[in-house]
Amino acid sequence: MSWLMLTIAGLLEVVWAFAMKESQGFTRAIPSAITIVGMIASFALLSLSMKHLPLGTAYTVWTGIGAIGAFLVGILFLGDAASPPRILAALLITSGLVLMKLSSGG
Repeated sequence: MSWLMLTIAGLLEVVWAFAMKESQGFTRAIPSAITIVGMIASFALLSLSMKHLPLGTAYTVWTGIGAIGAFLVGILFLGDAASPPRILAALLITSGLVLMKLSSGG
């Protein structure tokens, strides 16, 4: 259950990061509200997952899911560059996440 909560927390990090971008500096009400609610939910689930997962594992996976998710959202919806070095960097982050999960024993 901790891994599921952590995964959802990471996905919510992507949601709030995208909403923050769309809020245009917190000048748009709905994206700003989504940002705040998404942050609270993401942090709450991260906190709950840390009851059973090591700090380093939980935090690394949470930020990794957020980083890769934001990277993909940027490419798919915001026109960010999908250059080979950026894709390689994303693959290296993903490899690190998989290794962290495998080494956690959970």
